[in-house]
Amino acid sequence: MPSFARLLSTTLASVVLASTASASILQLFDPLDLVNINHQSIVISNQNMSPDGFDRPSTVVNGTHPGPLIKAQKGDLMQINVINNLTDNTMYRATSIHWHGMNQHGTTWADGAAGVNQCPISPQESFQYQFSTTNQAGTFWYHSHYRKSEPLATAKQHTEIDALEPGTQYCDGLRGPFVIYDPQDPAAYMYDVDDETTIITLSEWYHLQSPSITGVAASDATLINGQGRYPGGPLVDLAVINVVPGKRYRFRILAMSCDPNYIFSIDGHQLTIIEADGQNVRPVTVDSIDILSGQRYSVVLNADQPVDNYWIRALPNSGNYNLSTGYVDGTNSGILRYVGADIVDPTTIALDDPVQLDETTLHPLVPIPVPGLPYSGGADVNINLALDFNVDAWRFYINGISFDPPTIPVLLQILSGEQLAQNLLPQGMVYSIPKNSSVEISIPGGVISSPHPFHLHGHTFSVVRSAGNDTAFNYLNPVVRDVVSTGDVGSNTTIRFRTDNAGPWILHCHIDWHFDLGLAVVLAEDIADISLLNPTPTEWDNLCPAFNNLDASITSPQIVPTPAIY
Repeated sequence: MPSFARLLSTTLASVVLASTASASILQLFDPLDLVNINHQSIVISNQNMSPDGFDRPSTVVNGTHPGPLIKAQKGDLMQINVINNLTDNTMYRATSIHWHGMNQHGTTWADGAAGVNQCPISPQESFQYQFSTTNQAGTFWYHSHYRKSEPLATAKQHTEIDALEPGTQYCDGLRGPFVIYDPQDPAAYMYDVDDETTIITLSEWYHLQSPSITGVAASDATLINGQGRYPGGPLVDLAVINVVPGKRYRFRILAMSCDPNYIFSIDGHQLTIIEADGQNVRPVTVDSIDILSGQRYSVVLNADQPVDNYWIRALPNSGNYNLSTGYVDGTNSGILRYVGADIVDPTTIALDDPVQLDETTLHPLVPIPVPGLPYSGGADVNINLALDFNVDAWRFYINGISFDPPTIPVLLQILSGEQLAQNLLPQGMVYSIPKNSSVEISIPGGVISSPHPFHLHGHTFSVVRSAGNDTAFNYLNPVVRDVVSTGDVGSNTTIRFRTDNAGPWILHCHIDWHFDLGLAVVLAEDIADISLLNPTPTEWDNLCPAFNNLDASITSPQIVPTPAIY
């Protein structure tokens, strides 16, 4: 097992060598190419917020929740400086940011998964993420990917750790939309409006800071674009999306929740899906969409109904406010308002039998070959993941092992010279996969708290078998995405991708509470070439020493009592 001292002693030489070979991602580009550098700064801080009328301390980006829209054009080189001004000791004060859906070719160090690709950014420090958007466009988002690393523990210790300090920082507000616009968008003829006003974020809200939530986390409100109501709470303003009669709108719907999936619909209007998780798809028209944490869809809505107000509905599958309250007093709701309509809550009624999206009806707009051979197990590497939950330990397990993020990031271990997956920490949780190979991963459904949305960093994948469609495989034209549902009891979801991106990439449940309880593995892809293909900047090298020098009082939040009145 590699020791922390040995890793630190050997890292300097290897990292300096890599940095000398290529000090900047700019060197990855042809000097004759015109690269647009998109430089932005975001400030992470704390402030009190009451998005549903209940006031509590929160974590915000540039003073808002959700954080501001980060915009780019396809092909931009992103340089995003993250400034950590977190001070509230009832929440986590270190942080890291994951750019959800970005493949990070040549920049695995910028993926943002603490414990895998980096050490956290310490309070009162900053770090610049840098990555290319070449060959990617669509709807993405950013969120904290920080959870406190702990020494590997026994089941009893796990229970004590997780009861006191769940590492779910983005549940306290650190999340926001990220859109890469394509000047050559092939679906542009279908819509008239696509801008900041047509983004719809779905998330939940808790009346208690996440480190103090114990047991099963039950959220208190659904937020649409950061606004919502909770049962019995004040009738605060809801999010309003304004439309002009006769216009066609591209709505970008992002599920930025820590837990629930949502049944999304807009009364009186059909939704034509044209994008799933940053991938263009053949148009499919539905009435409602089941959207899981981490997933994104672009839909076209034709504002062709009578001038009025229409409910935007996002019914969650969990929380203190779902089936028991439905849409009473505007819970789980926003408003689609036609210009000229009265400024009042809608009175519209949802369809009794809506046409809901079936994932198997989604197909790439331009054919994308499925890696491997067209039969089950026909990939070069075939991995079956057995999921389980141990009530006594209060932990999830994959193939008998529960994921704990190591104090030494997997990438740092590899850059320090470790080449064998069995020696990488956390032991047994890292799978080595070779380069230029097809990989098939099968994930069964039905483990407690299903369905689980599984997200793979560093790649998109072909969903050759969708949850609930277990007898039919599609090796011809399945949807390509980066978050997929594992389904309920009896389901088995199968994905395929090609290993063309050296780096350690985490595959995990995007229900952040479940991730915190161990529902993840790391795929170490092309270990031998990671150092050569992913030169790290000096600022990255400095993250671990700074974080490791922090006092425990900084890295361990203060637990606060449960609110007495909601």
